[in-house]
Amino acid sequence: MHDETLTPDDRDFVTALASGLEVIQAFDDSSPRMTLSEVATKTGMNRARARRFLLTLHALGYVRKQQRHFELAPKVLQLGYAFLSANNYRSVIQQYLEDITAEIGESSSLGVLDGDDVMYVARSSAKHRLMAITLSVGTRLPAAYTSMGRVLLAQLSDEALEAYLARVTLEAHTDRSITDVAQLRNCIDQVRQQGYSIVDQELDPGLRSLAVPAFDANGKLLGAINVSTNAARIDFDTLTQSFLPLLQDKVQLIRANVS
Repeated sequence: MHDETLTPDDRDFVTALASGLEVIQAFDDSSPRMTLSEVATKTGMNRARARRFLLTLHALGYVRKQQRHFELAPKVLQLGYAFLSANNYRSVIQQYLEDITAEIGESSSLGVLDGDDVMYVARSSAKHRLMAITLSVGTRLPAAYTSMGRVLLAQLSDEALEAYLARVTLEAHTDRSITDVAQLRNCIDQVRQQGYSIVDQELDPGLRSLAVPAFDANGKLLGAINVSTNAARIDFDTLTQSFLPLLQDKVQLIRANVS
């Protein structure tokens, strides 16, 4: 499958689906109820084509018909519900991230695995800056060199992990960076056993981070939550004895409140 966006001329482009969605989108606050002719005019379709789509949407329950007029039915809300349901957890987690930052004064983030990178999908930033680059929602970092990345790699099946290790290119971002695949595999195995990851200055000098996996009430992986700190300011004992229990408490709350 091609990664680029299809055009209407592409053979895989489903014109009928696009037209059906266009009919749905024609209804808005200025045109909540329309006749067949009005729908045809607004969409630029001929009457016969507009009629087929309206009647099909009516048969599927997405459009209601009252004499000569058509209007959207409540079932249309289901088209957006999946997105809202799938992404609503981020607002819940955002509050927990902000609680972490307020309690310990360190930045905290939620990341997901996207290809061979970790992508930040929620973040609470502390006042001090840790990296040369600005971290924000949408930032991508190599999974191999981040605590969130190693936590997420640890959740992969053995087959998926081996495929990742076979293709990943390891490079030295600092003099502490792991560049041996076998050593990285050992680190991931350790994360699987202990349930958390600490990465010490492998991506950026002075950056030390801790991460744990976050699941919803059904056991579905939502991502990894981390705390990123300055190595000169926060030692390993603080990470494991203070910050780790805090993160573990937060992911338990997430599991209890996100379904």
